Amino acid sequence: MKKTYHAKGTCTHQIDIDIEDGVVRSVQFYGGCSGNQQGISMLVAGMDARKARDILNGIKCGRKNTSCPDQLARAIEMALA
Repeated sequence: MKKTYHAKGTCTHQIDIDIEDGVVRSVQFYGGCSGNQQGISMLVAGMDARKARDILNGIKCGRKNTSCPDQLARAIEMALA
């Protein structure tokens, strides 16, 4: 199932995520640091969605209360709901 999440509080403004049978198939970030987001996307591809969510949840970027990985965790949560 492909879902779009509108990120808040980060340079990334949108995350497209595809989860099939509880597994992250692909992630596409829009905006932000391209290299970091490509790396995160490659690392979670093929991973159990709940495990990815748990690993990324709560990561902060500098003084922000969130980060692109944390927003991905929220996108996964939204997609699983």
